[in-house]
Amino acid sequence: MSTVLFASVVRVGDGLPLSASTDYEQDKELQDTKRHLKGLSKKLGQFPDRCTLKTGPYNVNFTSALGIGYLMVCTSNYPNVLAFCFLDELQKEFIVTYDPKRIGSAVRPYSFIEFDTFIQKTKQRYNSPRSLSTKINLADMQTEVRLRPPYQLSAEDLQAVNGFSARSASKYKNIAPSQVLEPVTLSGIVSCVLSVLCGGLNLLRGVHAIESILQNDDEDFNYVIAFFLGTAACLYQCYLFAYFSVWRNSKSFLALALICLSNMYLYELRNMWQILFHVAVGAFMTLQIKLRQPLGKAPDYNV
Repeated sequence: MSTVLFASVVRVGDGLPLSASTDYEQDKELQDTKRHLKGLSKKLGQFPDRCTLKTGPYNVNFTSALGIGYLMVCTSNYPNVLAFCFLDELQKEFIVTYDPKRIGSAVRPYSFIEFDTFIQKTKQRYNSPRSLSTKINLADMQTEVRLRPPYQLSAEDLQAVNGFSARSASKYKNIAPSQVLEPVTLSGIVSCVLSVLCGGLNLLRGVHAIESILQNDDEDFNYVIAFFLGTAACLYQCYLFAYFSVWRNSKSFLALALICLSNMYLYELRNMWQILFHVAVGAFMTLQIKLRQPLGKAPDYNV
């Protein structure tokens, strides 16, 4: 008999279990499969957003989106399309029910255990496919699974998860989904506009400095370099605010340091208020970069 046996919801960033179905299966192979599930939940970020793992008589299927992973164990003969429809329903309900900030601030395992009620009801429906009333969703999922089939994890992949190596990370470099940042706030937009303004002012002054050098050989070319470095630092901060990057916060502090150093060098060409304005904008931009943290993984539809 093909059935859904177990399901859980975890936070992708650290693998914290948020909710799970309360089952009491004593089958040894199923318990072993659940242990695999626990190991996978801590490393979901290394894998594509939709995967299947075959473990003996059972299959483990999971999806991830917006920093949340949805995992399930079913019998090996359970249809893939139904499995991912099941996970899709869990995803939609969980996102609608719980606030992202509450999910991100959860520190205790199973903080949303009440979601088990919905998991159990959905399990019952999907364990009786004839009673399903989601024929349209089922057709859509059939098309999606055919066009973008789930990545098939192997025993080697599972070993790489349990004993993580750099080699396994590079294996999924072009498959794994990219990070999604929190929505842009009004203060973030203002900081970007001000940062672009400072970059434009630096660029304009740099061009004028080049013209002065061409007309007067006594001018210091280092001023040109300082203006252009200030422009590059301002624009790079805008890039860090808009896109996820490794060591993003550290890079933003380095860009701020470059803005400060370039303005210190230009103290003879700028008054104190101008210097304070450029440094304050750089500091404000750095703060906005730090506040705009990643939400999680976004599906990559080019797989």
